[in-house]
Amino acid sequence: MQALTEDQVRAALVNASPDERDRLVVPMSFVLADWDHLDFFAWPDPDNRGRGYVIVERDGVPTGIVLRAASGARPRAAMCNLCHTMQPGNQVALFTARRAGDAGERGDSVGTYVCADLGCHDNVRLAAPLAPSEMRASVDRRIDGTRHRVEAFVERVVSPA
Repeated sequence: MQALTEDQVRAALVNASPDERDRLVVPMSFVLADWDHLDFFAWPDPDNRGRGYVIVERDGVPTGIVLRAASGARPRAAMCNLCHTMQPGNQVALFTARRAGDAGERGDSVGTYVCADLGCHDNVRLAAPLAPSEMRASVDRRIDGTRHRVEAFVERVVSPA
């Protein structure tokens, strides 16, 4: 991923209102991000527990979305639909994103279950140790699969309904 500034992150948010762009708070880790090794950049809003952000590159252009977590706890273990990592129920949340453009203005949104801390990029890399029969290629496929699913989710938000 290309290195981004805070202003570029704000400008990349396709489903954000001007107020949401102004209120955006990047995480402290933003200045330390190793952009060359990121498939996407995602973080929960440090000032608003129910909000998060995801930035991907679409055709070389940074594209970001604002996510909102649904309230309520999930008592059982669940799988994140992006990184396919099993998590305890309280560590997976339903996140929705208002669609970009006219569809979002009409109130259309899309949602999926995601790691509550938006740590999918790290979770897929730090998942359970490799089993004796698991090859490194399968870990690489999990990483590629996560990137593809994140990009597909952002595409669903960006594309017209």
